[in-house]
Amino acid sequence: MITNPDRSATTASTARHLDHVLSTEQRAGRLPSVAAAVVRDGRLGWSGAVGTLDGRAGGDPADTDTQYRMGSITKTFVAVAVMRLRDAGRLHLSDRFDDHVPGTSFGDVTVEQLLVHAAGLQAETNGPWWERTPGGTWDELVASGVGQRFRSGRRFHYTNVGYGALGQLVARAHGVDWYEVLRRDLLEPLGMGRTTTRPAGRAARGLAVHPFADVLLPEPEHDAGAMGPAGQLWTTIEDLARWAAFLAGDTGELLAADTLEEMCEPHFVVDDPGAPWTVAHGLGWQVFNVDGRRYAGHGGSMPGFVAGLRVTRDTGDGVVVLTNTTSSPAPGRLVTGLLAGLEQHEPASVEPWSASGDASLLELVGTWHWGSSVTVARVEGGHLVLGEPGVARGSRFRPVGADAWVGLDGYYAGEPLRVVRRTDGAVSHLDLVSFRFTRTPYDPDADVPGGVYPAGWR
Repeated sequence: MITNPDRSATTASTARHLDHVLSTEQRAGRLPSVAAAVVRDGRLGWSGAVGTLDGRAGGDPADTDTQYRMGSITKTFVAVAVMRLRDAGRLHLSDRFDDHVPGTSFGDVTVEQLLVHAAGLQAETNGPWWERTPGGTWDELVASGVGQRFRSGRRFHYTNVGYGALGQLVARAHGVDWYEVLRRDLLEPLGMGRTTTRPAGRAARGLAVHPFADVLLPEPEHDAGAMGPAGQLWTTIEDLARWAAFLAGDTGELLAADTLEEMCEPHFVVDDPGAPWTVAHGLGWQVFNVDGRRYAGHGGSMPGFVAGLRVTRDTGDGVVVLTNTTSSPAPGRLVTGLLAGLEQHEPASVEPWSASGDASLLELVGTWHWGSSVTVARVEGGHLVLGEPGVARGSRFRPVGADAWVGLDGYYAGEPLRVVRRTDGAVSHLDLVSFRFTRTPYDPDADVPGGVYPAGWR
């Protein structure tokens, strides 16, 4: 059974295609039930659910208000709460963890290293499989001897323990439980009233599907205690779609656009031996690079559940998937297939070009020379563009003052560019972080560092 309360943002033919993708993967992946949605322009574009909550014919059908456990997507909420503290001036990413939560063996790691999984902390707890057993307190977790496997900053090493630690930081900063912070500061303002720490109302049972037979095994579910910030939250597909819209830029003014952009910058690549680098980790968000196209999001799994959230960075189109099975490749295929289906059957609208440039910037466009190399400058969308961003040292620059610009990309990101003028006001050259860009190669009148051979070209 497929349910969909609102298909207004997609055409009927697109909706039928997405229905088919969802049904096909539910059957091929042997998913007891699955719910999914696509997001476009900050709102729900399509949603659907297939299967029954107990995985048996004639059982209670899943719908878009059914709760599932989101697993590690929980970490993205905790990360946003940490960044809100940073933006409020209550911490710095370079702070030692011990500055905020003293008394651990890993107090010298930084807040940033915890956010990007570069603190070297162990991946899991020292006790029994924490995802299937009742959780303990923070003091009990620390007393168990959790600590580092690697030197902090050395490499990416995914750590659930690290996000338990960040949840404790958030709780101590606010003086209330970590979930209460999320509920008050994020979930309620965003209208995500069906996102809770434990199943509430209509919820799916976590199930394991036998790998070699069509039989099921119920999975246990407990309060994860101090490890809750690593994967405790339950949600519905409609609530999670709102979080995808948040990632796409509709933050409801709860997070600055620049901070969201910062969170989605790749900090550490996920280095799988023998495989190309396609996944990195930002400040709480995973970043995916597929043939040069960038996506952000996060996956999640807990015993009995798999979840996925991904947003296309250039268009803002997003997809969310929730299912009640312990393991299956189908949710990953759904994330890819639903996004591709939306783009193929209903491409995003294209904003028409119109002349909106500043004619006063024409004196900066055209051919420039750095030494003997040739660079073409143009103005696009209010940015000065030198070369091709993503190729060699190509970069965009935004204005920060009179004749002053700052780099946005690649090698020159954050670096100053200054327009140097002659006494008559005409542009002489560009000074880019001490490099001279001149209209002719090694122009002797442009104060080229090191001087120009007196006899000139020969």
